[in-house]
Amino acid sequence: MNATADTTLVGAGTFAVLGTDGGVSGRRGTSPDGLFHRDARHLSRWALTVDGAAPAVLVPSSGEASALCVLTPPGTRDEPAAYTVFREQAVAAGVLTERLRLVNNRPAPSTAVLSLIADADFADQFELRSDKRRYEKAGAVRTALAHAEGVTFTYERGEWLSRTAVCASPAPVSVEPSDAQATAHQLDWHLELPAHGAAELLLTVTAYAHGAPAPALVGSPAEAVAEHGALTSAFTSTPLPLPADAPEGLAAACARGLSDLAALRVPATGPDGERVCVPAAGVPWFLTLFGRDSLFTSLFALPYRPELAEGTLRALAATQGTEYDTGRGEQPGRIVHEIRHGELAHFRQVPYGRYYGSVDATPLFLVLLESYTEATGDRELATRLELQARAAVTWMFRDGGLDDGGYLVYSPDPQGLVNQNWKDSDGAVCFLDGTQAEGPIAVAEAQGYAYDALVRTARLARSLWDDATYADRLESAAADLRARFLRDFWMPGPDFPALALDGAGRQVDSLASDAGHLLWSGILDERHAQRVGRRLLEDDFFSGWAIRTLASGQPGYHPLSYHRGTSWPHDNAVILLGLARCGLRDETRTVALGLLEASAHHGHRLPEVMAGYSRAQHPRPVPYPHSCSPQAWAAATPLAVLTALRTARPAEVGPPAPRARP
Repeated sequence: MNATADTTLVGAGTFAVLGTDGGVSGRRGTSPDGLFHRDARHLSRWALTVDGAAPAVLVPSSGEASALCVLTPPGTRDEPAAYTVFREQAVAAGVLTERLRLVNNRPAPSTAVLSLIADADFADQFELRSDKRRYEKAGAVRTALAHAEGVTFTYERGEWLSRTAVCASPAPVSVEPSDAQATAHQLDWHLELPAHGAAELLLTVTAYAHGAPAPALVGSPAEAVAEHGALTSAFTSTPLPLPADAPEGLAAACARGLSDLAALRVPATGPDGERVCVPAAGVPWFLTLFGRDSLFTSLFALPYRPELAEGTLRALAATQGTEYDTGRGEQPGRIVHEIRHGELAHFRQVPYGRYYGSVDATPLFLVLLESYTEATGDRELATRLELQARAAVTWMFRDGGLDDGGYLVYSPDPQGLVNQNWKDSDGAVCFLDGTQAEGPIAVAEAQGYAYDALVRTARLARSLWDDATYADRLESAAADLRARFLRDFWMPGPDFPALALDGAGRQVDSLASDAGHLLWSGILDERHAQRVGRRLLEDDFFSGWAIRTLASGQPGYHPLSYHRGTSWPHDNAVILLGLARCGLRDETRTVALGLLEASAHHGHRLPEVMAGYSRAQHPRPVPYPHSCSPQAWAAATPLAVLTALRTARPAEVGPPAPRARP
């Protein structure tokens, strides 16, 4: 099966990856297929045969609210296929539903024999994407129980219990174990077809995840599509303030992004137990709350869809660290990096049940809190979250490293992430020669976020919390951080900020896109910010589509490296907002147009990441082979493009205002 031809359906915290024929083969590795809910695969086999043979694909599966394909049993030119199978599939929360309509192509009544092999392996997503590691699962038992309407698969491991129920209408004439796999079952039907008539079969796969409420019943793809349409329409229908001179493709990219953001919302819980919706990071690996990803997504969407920011702030406040737990990086006041609901997280075989290994989620939480308050005029939320905000500030000083004139730092986590900034792959924070910096590491962009967080939280303290003394202290700390940042990070030779300082205080001297984030946060004065902004538009950084994570020509550069040469739309979105903020209007428009043209080559859906090859090397953006799609902060990037084009101001003399508007 060609993974590039897969159809992905996503909504309400559930997604399905289906082959060209609507089937599921049980793939593992970088492109698994199946039905996924709460970090587990609840359907790993879904293979249809008609009259004993796999049908041919006449029209491959495609679609978003639902997947549609057309299949035919074997036939020849002289003896055309007896039936045509019209297959429709859709997802709802915890459910895959399917409608098979068989049309008799002949003038005589006929009986079609349909068979479907189904199985559920309940594999944790961390198992599926691991090529080498095998997780010990002592005592785990998988069973299957046939019943009149279909079959129910069950997985038990100690107190852990998950089920997948397959039900059909009409009921199958038989349900028997299949020799193909241990718990796989074959369901059979004999469908009577009138002359040139039709018969239908409805199938429902319901995922009952451990610790989650039972999904609502969904009777057909039409019901699932209607539910998906209602949720999407409520989110996307409010028009965006597009400027009269909006560049070509902006409206389509924004519409595509809003539609993806609507589908990527997942349920979460706020600090008072209230139900909220948050933008999950992306499919297939990250359909869950991610601190950094959800925060940036919410910041980009804030002027147009502030409800994302409110949900994200409430959910992150509810999961904020309260104790010291080295196994998962938790510290009091620290904002969570990743939430997982799967089996391996439950049994602490991976640190990601709640994993706090992020240096930047905590200051970004504070940035979003004040940005939301300013953008909406809602003073209640920042008042409700005052204690959480103060705890986040305390973490930045006590555990983050800002105390005593230090910087916000992280140390490589032997049980988690080596790098804990947004470039979190091994080796991403590298010297010019390509060697990974050793910690504690102070990455440049995190210092900018910390500066902005202090300035903004001081504003909240003064205007909402009636604590001028606290506000004065934060403003003083911000001013000190800004002054010494330029002294310690600016590299006179390349006339550019260092990517980071390593544990010995040495400048990590790669030329990296992280410097563009400094324009957005306001930690650089106008003169230095404009020098950085113009440098990022030179050919070694700007590919014609977007700004690369690492300037080409350096020893560490590789156009297909995850963080050392590729281009990330969200990274460019932050840079765009910075370019607009410091008055580089021509540069703002150049990057905006590059992103929009790249979007047009992807059906107006920006991918998570693109290869670093330039337009001169290839006339279309070259895909990164393992990019998530849809992906939240890429989906929100067109909204940041819109904001940057609307708000780009002319250059001013003197330092910029301390506020970095989203």
